[in-house]
Amino acid sequence: MAKDLKPYPAEKKGELLELALIAELKEMARQVRRDIIRMLAMANSGHTGGSLGMADIFTALYFRVLQHEPHKFWLNYDQDMVFLSNGHIAPVWYSVLARSGYFPLSELNSLRQVNSYLQGHPTSESRLPGVRIASGSLGQGLSAAVGAALGLRIDGKEGDVFCLMGDGECQEGQIWEAAMSASHYGLGKLIGIVDCNNQQIDGEVHNIMSLEPFADKWRAFGWDVCHCDGNDIEDFLATVETIKSAGNRSKPTVVLAVTLMGKGVSFFEGTMADNSNWHGKPPSKVDAEKALNILGETVFGDF
Repeated sequence: MAKDLKPYPAEKKGELLELALIAELKEMARQVRRDIIRMLAMANSGHTGGSLGMADIFTALYFRVLQHEPHKFWLNYDQDMVFLSNGHIAPVWYSVLARSGYFPLSELNSLRQVNSYLQGHPTSESRLPGVRIASGSLGQGLSAAVGAALGLRIDGKEGDVFCLMGDGECQEGQIWEAAMSASHYGLGKLIGIVDCNNQQIDGEVHNIMSLEPFADKWRAFGWDVCHCDGNDIEDFLATVETIKSAGNRSKPTVVLAVTLMGKGVSFFEGTMADNSNWHGKPPSKVDAEKALNILGETVFGDF
């Protein structure tokens, strides 16, 4: 079982990355992957590949990067904000929210169940702690993040706004309207993170509708662009630290994070691993037991 990490203290944000901390974060990411497998197998529904692929980034965000107070989510408006635009990877978000204290771990058993607030896509109707808007209609999350960043500026707040997106999602025109608005208003506190796994439900992104030259498009819309390995926690943290420590943040920044769909479980990894498209397919109980064995557990059970 992974150690229960706490949100990283603000006074230590500028220190060099300690090897012990990185090891703890890696173990927590592995626990998050176990959570994802259990949730999806119990529900027999949901998205496996993208959720596993983003476990490292979500772990790094919630246990190192974010300024947040889980038990004061609806009260403290000085916190950083997170918007998940590609809402179908909700299982990875639910796992880190529960493990950082937003709601009890036992709730993870209720993914996609009737009357559960852990729906297949995040919803705001249930006032789930940690979730500000419903998402899942691709292309809309960045617009909400732009509005939030403008609101924080108007209110004189200092928090950063993070918006997570998929690369296939960036084929949507609304992403680019929002990107243009963010640049126009000089939203330096807005950080976009794109999961660049080159996969969408119909195939490889570059075959469905190529985004290239992707980085140049963001630059043309007035954004600063960073690249990282999204499955390397230390690389991701160093990238975000560089962004946050910049003296004059007058432009929004996007991180193009290269990930492997299904990361951490060999037979889920890639486009058509094991002759199955794991983008939107849950593991069977048998697959779940195999995956948990790879991830360090042999018993399929509760959280």
